[in-house]
Amino acid sequence: MRTTLFGSLAVDDIDHLVTTSKILVLPANTTLFLKGAPGDRLYIVIKGVVRISSISEDGRETTLNLMSSGQVFGEIAAMDGGERTADATTLDAVELLVIERRDLLVFLNNNPQCCIRMLAACSERLRWISELLEDAYYLELPTRLAKRLHLLAQTFGQQSDDGIRISIRLSQKDIANHMNVTRESINKWLRIWGKKGFVSVEQGHIVIRDLSGLLAFRP
Repeated sequence: MRTTLFGSLAVDDIDHLVTTSKILVLPANTTLFLKGAPGDRLYIVIKGVVRISSISEDGRETTLNLMSSGQVFGEIAAMDGGERTADATTLDAVELLVIERRDLLVFLNNNPQCCIRMLAACSERLRWISELLEDAYYLELPTRLAKRLHLLAQTFGQQSDDGIRISIRLSQKDIANHMNVTRESINKWLRIWGKKGFVSVEQGHIVIRDLSGLLAFRP
């Protein structure tokens, strides 16, 4: 496992970090924490995928992010000790490295360079959220969906003879939750793009057959 947050640390520092952390193994569809829960620990994904989501007052669920191997989540609440800002649920069987807040703060105090990287990681997350909000306001759904499929391909893509295969199974409802739109609208554009040869759906996996065509498409 590699993570940009701790990747530049010396071996001794990494060993110390590991000794103060623990490994958590969980099956699919397990809730790690809910929005509003205390931010008492930080998580690093070793294996599997964790879904970060939020539920509106009328019961609609929106997937905010999917965290895979090497990615860090829960860092904002772990840094300030505040409440969780979203829910975290395992999408499949996962293995996580868990660092308690008290150990994290001691470690960051002794490793100022890593503290700077943590601040940069939080800033990057905020920039990403800002971009999502701008996309939701200014871009039409097909463009937003194409960008999201591209992001999923960058994170979970596997090159195949047919194109880029997104390795995790995503139903149309999953993608709709990811985009905060209806399942019918996702189905519409996947069918249109399927006829154009941009994408296909094979055994629950989306395959991007023509990435340049998909990103250049305008309705």
